[in-house]
Amino acid sequence: MSGPAKFDWGMRVRATTDLVNDGSYPDRADDELLVKSGDTGEIVNVGMHVETETPVYLVEFSPQLVIGCLEDEIEPA
Repeated sequence: MSGPAKFDWGMRVRATTDLVNDGSYPDRADDELLVKSGDTGEIVNVGMHVETETPVYLVEFSPQLVIGCLEDEIEPA
């Protein structure tokens, strides 16, 4: 999916799927569950993947856990 961002900074969102460590968190095991489907967080930044022009949302699920999410991984809470 490409195009303009569907969600905005400060929006409360819910994970639509389990989010696991893809290697972005070296202090956690690969494929470790980070966020369960249904957990809520807040968008703290919106960026764009340059090559695919796909929006990427940084979602703070807790003060210690900020995860980059794609639009199909979150929905308004």
